Amino acid sequence: MKSTQYSEKTLDHFRNPRNVGTLEGKNVAKGRVGNPVCGDLMDIYIEVEEDHIKDIKFQTFGCGSAVATSSMITELVKGMSLDDAMKVTKQDVAGALDGLPPIKMHCSNLAADALHEAIKNWREGVAPSEISDVLPMYVKDTCTVPNAPYAGENEFLGKGVYNNVSDPEGFRDKRVLIIDNGDASVDLAMELEKHTGRVIYMTPLKEASVDSGIKKKLLKSDVKLLFESQLMQIDGEGEVEKVRINDLNENQEYELFMDAVVIPR
Repeated sequence: MKSTQYSEKTLDHFRNPRNVGTLEGKNVAKGRVGNPVCGDLMDIYIEVEEDHIKDIKFQTFGCGSAVATSSMITELVKGMSLDDAMKVTKQDVAGALDGLPPIKMHCSNLAADALHEAIKNWREGVAPSEISDVLPMYVKDTCTVPNAPYAGENEFLGKGVYNNVSDPEGFRDKRVLIIDNGDASVDLAMELEKHTGRVIYMTPLKEASVDSGIKKKLLKSDVKLLFESQLMQIDGEGEVEKVRINDLNENQEYELFMDAVVIPR
């Protein structure tokens, strides 16, 4: 099995996630975890009744596996006692999804960790309102560049990775990838197009997250658009040479050769 292959059950939970949302009330606790390397972030909410999980919801910002594992763990533990839920492991989650690619196993680990954190907070009397709310959540119709750096971002900062662009002329004839972060990133993509004909604008959404006027200009430009795609890794020898992209629709990873990656911060 190739590292980018996913089971049908994993694809189903990604495309049709169960129990998405939040819970409120005096019998609710929340667990929050994040992986600073890949940028996956999870919130698990549990409603407890007589030491059992009466209801459970999740919100996740991350790749398809992160969403699928969050969805699956809510189905696994609903109705379970807290003691039994604390015994659920990353292997249990991956097994319930009929396996995960090895490079995605950390995602299922996050789902279990978020659940365990929620149970610990319940037992320690930590209310959801007491937990910091600074992490971005997974919402299908919005786009936010993760707070945590992408894999390779810091390593190649100034060596092909840029968080802002002061001299568009310096990108002349380069292969440039621009990560969606709203109107400013679209404006930048169209500005860089004046200096190079090889600009790619990438977003995890089905369309650009900008107002209609800017969107029309983008569609009329020669900027290449990659929708439902996520940056996974930036690679190179001393400077940026290529990136690994995850196609969120097909759940397949592939490589693109690039000279520069612009990640607006």
